[in-house]
This record gives sequence, structure tokens and C-alpha cells, in this order.
Amino acid sequence: MKTLLLPSGSAIPILGQGTWYMGEDPVQKQREIDALRLGMDLGITLIDTAEMYADGGAEEIVGKAILGRRSEAFLVSKVYPHNADRRGMQAACERSLRRLGSEYIDLYLLHWRGAVPLAETLEALAALKKAGKIRDFGVSNFDSSDMLEACELPGGEQIAVNQVLYNLMRRGIEWDLLPWCRRRSVPVMAYSPLESAASEQRRLLNNPQLKAVARRHEVSAAQIALAWLLRQEQIIVIPKAVDPLHVRENRAALDIVLTAQDLLELDQAFSPPLRSIPLAMR
Repeated sequence: MKTLLLPSGSAIPILGQGTWYMGEDPVQKQREIDALRLGMDLGITLIDTAEMYADGGAEEIVGKAILGRRSEAFLVSKVYPHNADRRGMQAACERSLRRLGSEYIDLYLLHWRGAVPLAETLEALAALKKAGKIRDFGVSNFDSSDMLEACELPGGEQIAVNQVLYNLMRRGIEWDLLPWCRRRSVPVMAYSPLESAASEQRRLLNNPQLKAVARRHEVSAAQIALAWLLRQEQIIVIPKAVDPLHVRENRAALDIVLTAQDLLELDQAFSPPLRSIPLAMR
């Protein structure tokens, strides 16, 4: 599995598994666990989750999936903004660790900005890192102005990742946020790389030009959409899949090599931004 280096020097896989909506239906529990284990078998060892997902239920699914395999996994979890003060973050992290069945989290993110001052949040994250509860920390849903503010604060230089909504239909970050992160060697983690709402996903995957590129490569439209992200520098992609076929397709997307013609046609179908656009969120 190809990896990137975080600012700390730690390696992070560029393809992971998302867990949004996992842990909500007890009937799907074993299927979700099996899907995450299959992904790990295929080398997709990065698993992204959050205390928000199913009120901790997704973290419990992840904990069962990595049972006996913790050393293989790269775990990412996220803390609620209202838990992001000194005392609240310590307690939230401990709860996440219990659900995950782990002594540490590889990468711990502030899920989005809230009322707690960023300076206090960064101090709390640095304290968790010093205590060995987390290996690295970062942010999620931070626009350019948020990143500028955070990186000027004590501890801001340790921000390892910014996780944001990014896919062929949501290219706004290419105007300013993505170039800024690349200049600072801060990887961007793309969530909802295939969209999340069913209507938006259909709109993406039924695009005629995307489907035409997919036919040329004899793969699915979803795989081309993932390959378009995976080919970029400093990008980590975390699609969610429960169907074993989709898990295997996600892994195979790593091996697709898009041509200059493919990229031209995708740009024609999904235009890059021509101006600054507010950060999209889900």
C-alpha cells in the first residue's frame, strides 16, 4: 500500500476505509465487521471513524474488526467540537479508546470547529499526544482561513491532516485550500469521495463522460472517481464499503492509471473551480 509521510514523519496509507453510518443497524453488524476485515486483508489498513458515528457504535464495529490485528491497523477517529476542551477531550479520547479496544489512536481529529477556542483544543491534543494516547492529531472541515488561524497558534505546526469533503463534484478546495496544504506538506483526507446522499451519488456515477472513461478501462465509474483522487499528491481517500465486491473494487482503484485524455474528459465533465468557494461539508 502506498503511503504518505505526515509532518511528524509517520507513514499513513493513501487509501482507507470509512465507517460513516456503520454501527447503526444491529442486523448489519457482522457484515460491517467482515467488510473491514476484508479490506485489511487486501492491505487497506487505514480505518476512519468518529465518536459521532452511531454515538460510538462505529468505533465499536472497528474495535471488533481489528481484534487481534491492532498492529496492522492505522486508526483515525474524531472528537466532537463540544468535547474539544482540556477536560472534555481527555474523557472523549478515553471513551473512544475503550470502544476501539486500543491503547492509542494513530490520528485524532477535531471533527469541525465549535465554540471551544482553537488554542485550547490544540493544547488538549498536544497533551494527548505527549501522554501517548494519540500518535498524531489534525483537523476536519477546516477551510483556508481556519487553517491559517490554527497554524499560527502553539501546537498548530503539529497539525498532521485536514479531512474535508472532496470528490469530482466537490472541487472547491482546489482553488486555495488544497494548494495551501500542499505548500505546508499537510495531507488532505478526502471523505465522501463517491458522495454520500443516494441522489448525489447517482448524479456522480451516472455522468456520461465518467462512464465512458470507465468503459475504456473496463472498470466501474466509482473506481475511476476514486482513481482520480488517488493519483493526486498529498491526498488520502476513505471510501466506505460494506459489500465485499465494493471493498475489492476500492482496492483495485489504486492500480488504475488515468491518461491525459481521461483527465481532460473528467475536467470537462466536472469543472475545476474558477473562484474561491466556501468549503463544502457533510
